[in-house]
Amino acid sequence: MPAVTAADWTVLPRVIAAGPGRPTRQVVSITNASSGQEGEGFPVRRAFAGIDPNLLDPFIHMDQMGEVEYAPGEPKGTPWHPHRGFETVTYMIDGVFEHDDSHGGGGSITDGDTQWMTAGSGLLHIEKPPEWLVQAGGLFHGLQLWVNLPRAQKMSAPHYQDLRASQVGLAATADAGALIRVIAGEVDGVRGPGSTHTPMAMVHATVLATASLTLPWRRDFNALVYVMAGDGWVGPDRRPLRAGQLAVLGGGDTISLGASGTQESRSPSLEVVVLGGLPIREPIAWAGPFVMNTRAEVMQAFADFQSGAFGQVPSERAPHGGVRGEYGGTRARR
Repeated sequence: MPAVTAADWTVLPRVIAAGPGRPTRQVVSITNASSGQEGEGFPVRRAFAGIDPNLLDPFIHMDQMGEVEYAPGEPKGTPWHPHRGFETVTYMIDGVFEHDDSHGGGGSITDGDTQWMTAGSGLLHIEKPPEWLVQAGGLFHGLQLWVNLPRAQKMSAPHYQDLRASQVGLAATADAGALIRVIAGEVDGVRGPGSTHTPMAMVHATVLATASLTLPWRRDFNALVYVMAGDGWVGPDRRPLRAGQLAVLGGGDTISLGASGTQESRSPSLEVVVLGGLPIREPIAWAGPFVMNTRAEVMQAFADFQSGAFGQVPSERAPHGGVRGEYGGTRARR
């Protein structure tokens, strides 16, 4: 799991979170991600399965894509499909993914790169492995996070950010036992490159066996810890946490977690994604690829998509006829 790293962690800025009167966030719940398939059939773990949506706000959905070793001819992506009302954050850890959309955004991301797409008023996009990877096969592993947009920005113009691994903010713990990659937001003065409509932070941390990590965290943000690989613990009570599990944390100023002394051979370290954001606290109506505030707005999104208002793609790459395939279903939150 290379993503982006540094040859010498001891020369990186140190994250200092200790201090009197700074309460550590307690664990509210730990849940197991469900398994499924997405797009044309690539495996995913649904990190937020079974979680009260109010605890996730401003986040909507997160998939861990892979980790899977494809044989030649097996790599898969998604067909053309629409989005409206939120942002997608695609973080590639291993492998390569290509993105294209109907508003001219797109590019290729690989080890440690991120594509940040603001769907806003609506667009069509496609995500796929490059042709050479389809022919050769190879490792595929990444994350896709959906970040809600507040009502006032749901119909904003679509926007695309191509964030290279070299732009990610890097830091380490005092003993250099953990590497911290800040993709968005700020942690103890270390900033990530992602520009967000909703105030938030996204961190990918690698914690060596037996090491621990304490992150300062904005008190007005929620806090989620998802384990991509390895075994460890979270919270002041050191609740066990392993690959494919999500911890929801309560209020406080810091987040504490650590890696177990023994790790499996495939993952010598604990690999976690830490998320937090300022809750939007607005009603949500969600159906398939549309996340709006009311059912009427969702129905309008379907109508606009069918009428071609989301843009056009070349006829030889026409969008998939339906919109239920990606993250299908309907949910509402008050």
